[in-house]
Amino acid sequence: MIFVPSLINPPHILDLIDGRSLLRWIATQGFRTWLIDWGTPSADEHAMDVGGHVERLLLPMIRRFALPPILVGYCLGGTMSLAAAAAGPVAGVATIASPWRFAGYGEAARRDIAALWRSAQPGCASLGLVPMEVLQTGFWKLDPARTIAKYEAFATMPDADATMFVAMEDWANAGAPLTYAAGAELFEDFLARDVTGRGEWRVAGAPVNPLALACPAAEFVSLNDRIVPAASAIGLADRRDLGAGHVGMVVGSRAKEQLWEPLRDWLRSVG
Repeated sequence: MIFVPSLINPPHILDLIDGRSLLRWIATQGFRTWLIDWGTPSADEHAMDVGGHVERLLLPMIRRFALPPILVGYCLGGTMSLAAAAAGPVAGVATIASPWRFAGYGEAARRDIAALWRSAQPGCASLGLVPMEVLQTGFWKLDPARTIAKYEAFATMPDADATMFVAMEDWANAGAPLTYAAGAELFEDFLARDVTGRGEWRVAGAPVNPLALACPAAEFVSLNDRIVPAASAIGLADRRDLGAGHVGMVVGSRAKEQLWEPLRDWLRSVG
C-alpha cells in the first residue's frame, strides 16, 4: 500500500518517532508499506498544480506496481488519492483528515484566507513558489488562541509529553514550499471556489467524483479538527468519526485505538 502525505509539511508525520509511527505499526501487521516524499520543488516546476502532482507523479508511480495498490492519504494527500483512484488502477483508498467540501471551512475562515492570499500572491508569483510561511500563517488564522495556548502548556509538560510536542512542532514548522500553481489552486480553486465540493475539479481529463469510485473507499474524519473541519469531509458511505484532532488522530496517545487499529481492520477487509 502507498501512504500519500499532504504537499504541505514533510511526510514523516506518518513515521514520527518510535512508538508513534502509523507507517511502522501498519507494517508490523503484515502489510508492505510505501511512503511518498514529494521532495522540494524548484521554480522551474512553478506550473505544476495539485492535479498535476497526481497526473505527473502519483499516477505514473501507481502504474509501476505489479498489482493495483491501496492508497492511504493524509490531509491534502487524501484529496489527491481520491483523484488518483478515479483515474488509475487502485485497489482501494482510505483518507485521513482530508478536505473535499471546502465550503465547510465557513465564510469567515475562507474570507481571512483569501485576504492572506491576496497579500502573498504577487511575491509568490515572482518566486514561482509558495513558501511554507504563507501556509503556516493560514493555519494560525484558523485558531490563533489555540496556537498561543499550546505554547503556554509546553512550559509545564512532563518530559515524555514535551518530547512529543517538540517532534510535532518540528514537523509542523518544516516543509518544502509549494509550486506556485499548487498554491494558487489550493487558495483560489479549492478554498475560494470549492471546485472539489462542486464536482468541478478535473484530473487526468475527467471530473473527480469520490462518490462514484469503482474501488472500496473509506474516510476517517476528526470531529475536533481545526485544520480540516469535519464539515469539509468527503461524504463517503464508509465514514469513521474520531475524537482526536488533525495531528492527534495520527500520532496522539490514543491514535492506535482510534485510528491505527480501525484502519488496519479496513485494510484487511479490502484485501
